[in-house]
Amino acid sequence: MTHTPVAPRGAGRQRREPGEVFGGGFSLFADMLLVGLLTSVACLPVVTAPAAFSAASATLRGTARSGVQISVRGYVGELRARLGARTLLAGLVPPLFALLLLLDSRLLGADLPGAQVLAPALLLLALGAAVVGLRATALEEPHRLSAREGLVRSVADPRGSLLLAGAVVLAALLAWAMPMLVPLLPGPLAFAATAVDLRFPRVRPAP
Repeated sequence: MTHTPVAPRGAGRQRREPGEVFGGGFSLFADMLLVGLLTSVACLPVVTAPAAFSAASATLRGTARSGVQISVRGYVGELRARLGARTLLAGLVPPLFALLLLLDSRLLGADLPGAQVLAPALLLLALGAAVVGLRATALEEPHRLSAREGLVRSVADPRGSLLLAGAVVLAALLAWAMPMLVPLLPGPLAFAATAVDLRFPRVRPAP
């Protein structure tokens, strides 16, 4: 009677595919950077930002499920599927919200009463809006780009929201310290939003 040798636990994750030099982790890192560059380019018209981040999330989700390497054609296909009147209107929200925060920050700089309290409140509001927005872009059908569902999941999954908030803060610090990295940052942010959304069903409270 022969026995089939059993591979050590975790050995399958460390095996490289034929022709793969650096391993799966490096490939994922490279894919994430490519998605970041593509998303940055797609965000240049500003109003396309929600569709661009949603396409990035869908592309990363697809490669996580199938293992197929990310391609420019695949991302563009996801982006085209999401561009429409509704998403373009939704794209007006981030710049308008940023303009409102900028005006409020200018008012705080005028030494108005309560400025010391309102300044941290504005930062928390901006961070919360970024988390909800990223969670909305990581949603699949039938909740694609739903701000309401993004808010619901942000409240229902505080741990995931904190993880995503940490990613936003880290991205902001990197953008401030090394502005040349800005075109790459959408990739890690979309990756973080997608990872948080993928774990959401496991933490959803029972009805």
